[in-house]
Amino acid sequence: MKNKKMIIIIGIVLIAGFLLFKKDLWEKNEELLREQILSIGQSVETIELTDVTPFEWDTIYSFSPYTPKEQIYEIVGYKWDRISETMSEGMNQIVFLKDGKVVCYVYGYPTTIGYSISYFGETLAESATVLKVSDDLTFQVQREGEVVHLIKD
Repeated sequence: MKNKKMIIIIGIVLIAGFLLFKKDLWEKNEELLREQILSIGQSVETIELTDVTPFEWDTIYSFSPYTPKEQIYEIVGYKWDRISETMSEGMNQIVFLKDGKVVCYVYGYPTTIGYSISYFGETLAESATVLKVSDDLTFQVQREGEVVHLIKD
């Protein structure tokens, strides 16, 4: 009887741990995106964004520093958990969508995450720009130490 209870308790703990630490799709895709961008060769000067996004997307939003969550939700048209507001200049706040759902969320300082994706697309509001998969997706590749910057003119 004690062994059965112990097995049940261990099972519950394992399931709870799995659910607690399970990554969302958008987190997994951000890790894949980071790997792809950081693996861009040293001699590469330009890149098509679709060449480094190993997931499907149709729209990308980039938000200015200090954009409130509520405004991001309103512009994107979708609420998801664990979104953060940028706390200072120079932080990435980028949302990739596919069919209206978040498939990748890039957040943080380039020096922390190892890369940045800068300005692109049409200005929607003073705090946001948008880029569609049908737009020109050519980005300049620049390096600053260990950080890779993708810059849209």
